[in-house]
Amino acid sequence: MTEKPEVRSPAAVIVFTLITCGIYGLVWIFKFSKEIKNYLNKEEINPGLELLLCLVCFPYAIYWSYKFGKLMMEAQQKAGQPVEDNAILYLVLACFGLIMVNMAIMQEAANKIWTAQGLQAQ
Repeated sequence: MTEKPEVRSPAAVIVFTLITCGIYGLVWIFKFSKEIKNYLNKEEINPGLELLLCLVCFPYAIYWSYKFGKLMMEAQQKAGQPVEDNAILYLVLACFGLIMVNMAIMQEAANKIWTAQGLQAQ
């Protein structure tokens, strides 16, 4: 049985990432990747590998922002919500070291999907 996605506060994602010196951000990347994988039924997404590549190869974290921006479009389309192509925005923000901002924007978009679909964990 797959876990239900979690509705998280976008502001809390930023604050906890800052407080923990980035550790929460890494946990968030793993959890978010897993939630998107389960929602889109994409077996090719490997949350553990995504996290490992973000840790070992920082440029991959920039690419991850773009890649998951595109996946968020698929999730919005599947949920029947207006599709927002923010992948380039995520790429630019990541290039300037603002990956936490990407995380907050992505979490807000995911929250809308989870809430609208009634998927959120209780």
